[in-house]
Amino acid sequence: MDVILREVHDSDLPVFFRQLNDPASRHMAAFTPEDPADRDRFDAHWATMRAADDVELRTVLADGDVVGNAAVYGDPGEREVTYWIDRAYWGRGLATAALRALLELVPERPLYARAAADNAGSRRVLEKCGFRVTAQERGFAQARGTEIDEVVLVLDAG
Repeated sequence: MDVILREVHDSDLPVFFRQLNDPASRHMAAFTPEDPADRDRFDAHWATMRAADDVELRTVLADGDVVGNAAVYGDPGEREVTYWIDRAYWGRGLATAALRALLELVPERPLYARAAADNAGSRRVLEKCGFRVTAQERGFAQARGTEIDEVVLVLDAG
């Protein structure tokens, strides 16, 4: 599949909202909003992200279809990557292709990432793109309603 990133359009938001509310996807992501079904909070969050000068936010397209989103956000020296791919497209290399495209778009390093420790798919995507695990922490995962282990990864320059 041909994977490209583009600016986020208003018409992408209903797709992102549907993806966020897929129970299996939420469980895997683990660290999600407190109430993912709250559309007003979702819209406010996306409006803030889209307006921020320090957020690189993109829609992920596969063969022209909206399949997810990817972003870099945070303070200088602590910037973090995030991505979300529709569950129907898992296992096809789309997350890896999207993250690689995002890393070309945002050349600054270091970049950080976090994943639930049991999210082997996301960890594999990050490691394929050059991230390495540097720490393990515990954090409250809204989607699971409990504290879980998470890995912290870094992509250094070079």
